[in-house]
Amino acid sequence: MFLGHVILSFLGLAGYCWKFVEGFSLFDAPFMKFLRKNSPFKWMDDQQASFEKLKVMLTRTPVLIQPESRKDYVVYNDASHIGLGCVLMQDNKVMAYALRQLKLYECYYSIHDLELAAIVFALKI
Repeated sequence: MFLGHVILSFLGLAGYCWKFVEGFSLFDAPFMKFLRKNSPFKWMDDQQASFEKLKVMLTRTPVLIQPESRKDYVVYNDASHIGLGCVLMQDNKVMAYALRQLKLYECYYSIHDLELAAIVFALKI
């Protein structure tokens, strides 16, 4: 359950940006089998290759943009019992990503408090 949740969280964050990544569905397919109930977790070369490719595609220069101070900024954030994440956008284009694991004491927070922690984390970046 833990590993499936980690993969689901990663795919959720990466999936939000699917429209910025050409061929995204080709690279998330190797992870889908882990999301099936009672599916054994065995990380193979095809999952590793897809994971590495998605990381590169989500952070390459054509995807990330430079900020324009006269335009509005939008921050999307998310939290789970594993970590916090956020995406800074402008004109529906990604400017930056930020992720971090929870601190030990944060593991006991309710999901509501974790969502608030994600907002604070995003604003401090």
